[in-house]
Amino acid sequence: MSVVSSVMNPAEKRASYGLAGIYGLRMLGLFIILPVFALYAEHLPGGENHMLMGLALGAYGLTQAILQIPAGWLSDRYGRKPVIYIGLVIFAIGSFIAAYADNIYLVILGRAIQGAGAINAAVMALTADLTREEVRTKAMAMIGMTIGITFSLSLILSPLLHGVMGVPGLFALTGVLAFVAMLLVRFVIPNPAITRFHSDTEAGHGKFAEVLRNKDLLRLDFGIFSLHAILMSVFMQVPFVLKANGLMVEEHWKVYLPVMLIAFVLMVPPIIIAETKGKMKQVFMLAVFLAFCAQALLMFGQHSLWAVAAALLIFFSAFNVLEATLPSLISKIAPLSAKGTAMGVYSSVQFLGAFFGAVMGGILMQNVSGNAVFIFSMVLLAVWLLVASTMRPPAAVRTKLYHLSPLSDDEASQLQQKLRELSGVREVLVVSIEAIACLKVDMVGFDEAAVEKLVNKS
Repeated sequence: MSVVSSVMNPAEKRASYGLAGIYGLRMLGLFIILPVFALYAEHLPGGENHMLMGLALGAYGLTQAILQIPAGWLSDRYGRKPVIYIGLVIFAIGSFIAAYADNIYLVILGRAIQGAGAINAAVMALTADLTREEVRTKAMAMIGMTIGITFSLSLILSPLLHGVMGVPGLFALTGVLAFVAMLLVRFVIPNPAITRFHSDTEAGHGKFAEVLRNKDLLRLDFGIFSLHAILMSVFMQVPFVLKANGLMVEEHWKVYLPVMLIAFVLMVPPIIIAETKGKMKQVFMLAVFLAFCAQALLMFGQHSLWAVAAALLIFFSAFNVLEATLPSLISKIAPLSAKGTAMGVYSSVQFLGAFFGAVMGGILMQNVSGNAVFIFSMVLLAVWLLVASTMRPPAAVRTKLYHLSPLSDDEASQLQQKLRELSGVREVLVVSIEAIACLKVDMVGFDEAAVEKLVNKS
């Protein structure tokens, strides 16, 4: 049979919007304290130690990085929704511990427990259960867009809400949002008819060695590690810089609002150029370089509010481009049979980078100076530029998915071999148990008619 409709049906739309909402509510709970936490933590007992402040800010990243892949495996065995419910309850408990903490050590505990409520992999797996292969990319894109919007919104709302409820109130709010997310799981998200492993979205036990040996994937993993390390180090120092320029914490939104709005607009043209003109590496390298320039401007222009705002605009424009292009590069480079594993490793490394950046920022602020944080970021970006310069330009490819009639393992193997020999086909994966054929094909020169002819005979 040929390619079927790539338009979401009502059930898929409902599931996708609901799952994006769950993801967004949880990420809002993690992001919303970033712009205000450092200024709050320094007044807590023990918070005058910036290393402990950094540990409190980044602790969630460590537990999230360790537990999210195992949580995905548990969802394969015990069901998606039970794991998501448990994760959200754990996240809420951590939020309320942090809300009622009267010292930095309890905040560290609360943040670590927040990260232990690692539901990302289970949400992605549930998305795969509830959507067909041909619309799954759209569903994942909706979740990705939700994360980006949530991040931007949190930077704007955080200072405003801080003036109303303070940081303890923000932590309590994140706990409440976790319970709202549970209501979405219960009343909006359908129960999957079948829960099974999906190689395109889940980490497979036997694929880690293949992924960790792939130098191109490791370069991208280093990139996302560095990007989120720098992001967290920025939020260790920039709140103090804004305060030193005369902005009370409740007024920081006056910088973040225009910066995030303009950065969102500026990210679009580079991404279009990268994807449609085959300039992915050039755009990628430029974004890393601009992030480097932004850190230099933050350090040398920190006594001018306009210079700080300009530096943040450059940084978040580059950040948005890199956040969008890195997953695309993973998808283009990862073997079809290990795509889910590659994304799982990538996501874990991202959270590990957040932990590392916050802790390193705190150590440098405590033992050297605030400027050392910007130098740390610049060094990390310079290394990233060097690593990225050796990256091979990614092939101009796209992924095509075909539904098949039921077939045996031998028939799947034979079909896979025949498809691999067709013009414009780079890679083929035929999965008999899922009755699908997944092809990575050239943007130009792909003979789709020949593929459909073979698939129709299967």
